[in-house]
Amino acid sequence: MVRVLLAKVGFDTHDRGVRVVASAIRDAGMEVIYGGVFQTDESIYRTAIDEDVDVLGLSFLCGGHVEWMERVIGYFVDRGADLPALLVGGVIPHDDLVKLKNLGVKAIFGPGTDLNEIIDTIKRITR
Repeated sequence: MVRVLLAKVGFDTHDRGVRVVASAIRDAGMEVIYGGVFQTDESIYRTAIDEDVDVLGLSFLCGGHVEWMERVIGYFVDRGADLPALLVGGVIPHDDLVKLKNLGVKAIFGPGTDLNEIIDTIKRITR
């Protein structure tokens, strides 16, 4: 079974969207671990390792997308841990899309993304 960790980082408390995504992924037959709001790079790393996740999806509405992803990725790299497939969701400035892809983010989902697209993407990247 595919294991997906979803979390909100920083001081972003708008979690309705990520909770809807979590429900859809669960209903599609995947296991979802929802890390909640106010997550740090360390807490995301620890949860991902403890739960042995295949996919790490981070949701952003408060900015700092590239910087947060660099910090989270760095936490894995600095500890020699395998990085799960990375997904990013939220309000992402257009200029950050290429930067996030260059960091290794597999997919980026903006507001209004169809839930089936998210599910299909997770299935595709975890085959």
